[in-house]
Amino acid sequence: MAKRIYILLLFVMAVLSLCAQTDRELVRRGNAYFGKKDYAQAEVCFKKALFANGKNAIAAYNLGCALQAQKKDSAAIEQYTKAAKGEENKMRRASAYHNMGTILQAQKDYGKAIEAYKNALRCNPKHANARYNLTMCMKQNKNQQQQQQQQSNSNNKDKQKKKEQNKPQQNKKNKQKPQQPKEDNMSKDNAEQLLNAAMQEEKATQQRLKKYMKQPLSKTNVKNW
Repeated sequence: MAKRIYILLLFVMAVLSLCAQTDRELVRRGNAYFGKKDYAQAEVCFKKALFANGKNAIAAYNLGCALQAQKKDSAAIEQYTKAAKGEENKMRRASAYHNMGTILQAQKDYGKAIEAYKNALRCNPKHANARYNLTMCMKQNKNQQQQQQQQSNSNNKDKQKKKEQNKPQQNKKNKQKPQQPKEDNMSKDNAEQLLNAAMQEEKATQQRLKKYMKQPLSKTNVKNW
């Protein structure tokens, strides 16, 4: 029981200690770490600042910067979005949208990056980096679409080529006719030979018959049984 009370007291003291530090103080401390490129410690301070005051848009924006510096892109975009929604200052809101655009552009998600840059310029039309990056991103988006179209056309050509390569083989199969057996030609020759032989045999038979008819009849003995 005493152990539980002790743990509870430590937790209360930690909460009180955290509350004693204002969100602004934590942001300043985080900025100091960020300036030293200690992004992990800066992240901790900015998170504490948001814990103390969840509506602190500057803490959310700075946390996004610390996360982006550590290449925690998804978490950084989440914080930039939170900062852009909660920030009343249009200049700082433009910076949040611009930083979102840089992450999305690096991920080659040009459509979303373009929209982020446009939002930045809506908040601050004089944001030079947002304007320049928007121009570059639009060119990259166009090139990406052209490459995708070329790739699609190339795939279609490959498919068509394969179909055309298969067509001659199918046509050959269809055009191939069974060879007529040589027996047809042989049967014609045999028929002619047989016809000639029959004619010769007929002539020989006629000649024998004529010769036989010219011979005298032989006498035969007729007997009764």
